[in-house]
Amino acid sequence: MLMISAAVCAALGTGTAMAQDGRFIQTAHTPSFETDFTVAAEKTVNSVVCIQSYETPRQQQYFNPFGDFFDFFGFGMPQQQQPQPRKKQKQEPQQTGTGSGVIISADGYIVTNHHVVVGAEKLEVLLNDNSTYTATLVGSDEATDLALIKIDAKNLKPITFGNSDDVKIGEWVLAVGNPFGLNSTVTAGIISAKGRALAGARNNGKMGIESYLQTDAAINPGNSGGALVNLNGELIGINAAIYSRTGSYTGYSFAIPTSIVSKVVTDIKTYGSVQRGMLGITCRALDAALAKELKITATTNGVVVMEVEEGSTGSDLGLEQNDVIVGVNNTPIHTFPELQERLSTLRPGDPITVKYYHNNKLVTRSATLKDSHGKASVTVHREYSMLGAKFEPLTDAEKKTYNVRHGIKITEVEKGSLLAAEGIKKGDIILTVNDMPVNSEQDFRKAYLSIINDDESEPVMWITGLKESTKRKFYCAVALPKED
Repeated sequence: MLMISAAVCAALGTGTAMAQDGRFIQTAHTPSFETDFTVAAEKTVNSVVCIQSYETPRQQQYFNPFGDFFDFFGFGMPQQQQPQPRKKQKQEPQQTGTGSGVIISADGYIVTNHHVVVGAEKLEVLLNDNSTYTATLVGSDEATDLALIKIDAKNLKPITFGNSDDVKIGEWVLAVGNPFGLNSTVTAGIISAKGRALAGARNNGKMGIESYLQTDAAINPGNSGGALVNLNGELIGINAAIYSRTGSYTGYSFAIPTSIVSKVVTDIKTYGSVQRGMLGITCRALDAALAKELKITATTNGVVVMEVEEGSTGSDLGLEQNDVIVGVNNTPIHTFPELQERLSTLRPGDPITVKYYHNNKLVTRSATLKDSHGKASVTVHREYSMLGAKFEPLTDAEKKTYNVRHGIKITEVEKGSLLAAEGIKKGDIILTVNDMPVNSEQDFRKAYLSIINDDESEPVMWITGLKESTKRKFYCAVALPKED
């Protein structure tokens, strides 16, 4: 027993088995760490909201696999197998999901995840004081899984943005959100890793997030779009994903760093879409086997260039196959996720300086960043307001009058606007936009954003509607000036 106690004393680093005050074991009188989470929590909870998404359930139609068989042979369906006519029921939007969002301006702009709002016909925002607002989708970006929404409110409490680049591994953080609908839940953890790439993070070849902040703060379904903050209550990330085989928290959570968030939401608000600068290269991470194969001896990490597109930014920088990129704008680059994160903070037209090894010799070159089309300037989508109309949903009585299941009524049309130029007038009904049914102005705006963000098709709104005066269908094509 004495030997064990002595060993404990030695392990504790007391130096002697007897403390100076005569006690056998010396004990600490201060907590193991000086950390207070309450300040950060109080600063954050009123800036984090609950977002509820609503969709109208699709009505299933009865299908009898034997109907054609009996009809073909002229028997008709047996009476007992004939489906009973069902009374049509009114389909109201139903809540289909719950997520979180972070207030970033006093006048109601909120950032959240793309996957929280995608497909929603209606978005409701619940503040920490239990007040509720209907939100409008400003814009969304699938590749980075970020979206910007807006509520009509004033004097809100926006969160303060911190610098995710300054975050250190092991630093304490708080995750604030609404897991399982439990509003304003705060959990604590540390930064487990930076620049973490996730399998499946790439979106059909699009430039997605491959540089997450990893934390062990508990994040569960409903936390998506919530805040990850430091102990000053400053936003350092938007919670987006968990690694789990059960669908619930198992110790691995991931947040989109604010270095990317701030740029994406600014682009959506300012330009209507995310502005992406591209090097125009294909590349892979440098490892020991590749370094040996390519006889690279000057560095042990970086990103190896495999191919360079003609006329791209990479070509302007003088990059060639087997060069190794090790720095962008004075930031060291060790991995592909780090390169992707640096590029995610830049826009076409921004200056870029790249350090790379060519034949094991360090080269520094500068150029102007271009987009995927080789253009060295931002693409400014014209404002939604150029359409020049206001809308309201159809009432049940109006749907019955026009014999339609969906549609929105135009309540105001501005002279000289794009819709007015096509002969659309106050009182007319819009049924679909590019074959997408519309039930609200949010549906109409979502269709508009989908069109202007599609780089592969001409920016045209194909509208189907009904004239108020004649109740006859009309069709028109509204060409959208896509960029300034």
